[in-house]
Amino acid sequence: MRRVDCPSCGVRVERVPWAEGKNHLTRTYGWFLAGWAKRMSWSDVAAAFRTTWENVFRSVEMAVQWGLQHRSLDGIESLGIDELYWSRRHPYLTVVCQIDAGTKRLLWIGKKRTLKTLLGFFRWFGPERSQALRFICSDMWKAYLRVVAKKAAQAIHVLDRFHIASHLSKAIDEVRAKEAKELRARRLQPFLTRTRWLLLKRPENLTPKQEIGLAELLLRSNLRSVRAYLLKEDLQRFWSYVSPYWAGVFLDRWCSRVMRSRLEPMKKVARMLRSHRELILNWFRARGQLSAGAVEGLNGKARVITKRAYGFRTYRAVEVALYHSLGRLPEPDFTHRFC
Repeated sequence: MRRVDCPSCGVRVERVPWAEGKNHLTRTYGWFLAGWAKRMSWSDVAAAFRTTWENVFRSVEMAVQWGLQHRSLDGIESLGIDELYWSRRHPYLTVVCQIDAGTKRLLWIGKKRTLKTLLGFFRWFGPERSQALRFICSDMWKAYLRVVAKKAAQAIHVLDRFHIASHLSKAIDEVRAKEAKELRARRLQPFLTRTRWLLLKRPENLTPKQEIGLAELLLRSNLRSVRAYLLKEDLQRFWSYVSPYWAGVFLDRWCSRVMRSRLEPMKKVARMLRSHRELILNWFRARGQLSAGAVEGLNGKARVITKRAYGFRTYRAVEVALYHSLGRLPEPDFTHRFC
């Protein structure tokens, strides 16, 4: 490209329709690389098309910047808020997704998972769009609960069922580990050896061999681990209710039983469920109108994207990769496309 030394404007570079600035790649080739970067890792794209990783990254970054500038944020009614583990130095990212029926995409990414981080999203999102929200799904992280109550109080805030099940599984594992250690210390028969996944997996997901092992374990009803497992399985009936009122009655009775069980990890979960009772019952109020599992689905895809490159070194690379793969960003209309 020609350079001109203008007496009034200084040195200027010729503008051409097939490239931008000092980019070494044409626009068409950049979009070509960005399209393949959705299907393969950036290193594989670079090797396949005999270019460098940096050129692939710049192409993806260009596509993301264009898509973010031209995407529409109208009509968003449901949000999912979750954290994503990234690296040891920067443990978590806050991820906000749109989970409306028919439109599930990544909207925003922020460093850390603090109150200030989520406030940054709502400032970017704007008060008008925030007031138009009908449903918000998140876990029980206090910072998230406080910000949602302040910025989108009119929305029905649903606590993710996955995180409740996760807390229960951790409690059962804690009870099992402690009891197994006591049995070894007393030199009794190790009934709980290799039983972790028997107690944590759903019954319908057990293998035939695991089903036999679980049946033998359940015959020993004096074990604390068995009592914790039965309490966990009993709570599964909670999600089959239709009425929020009767679901609340069941939850209150279940928590009362747990508080009398003398299983401290399970009692801790019961106290947590009691403190978030109304938000948990919102799951029934939003049933049929909100796909709460979509949040974990998008989060799972995000983990795959970060692992595909064995961990990105910089936050910018993670941000670009996630927007590119999960943001459903628009692309410009081309006169022709490459296969």
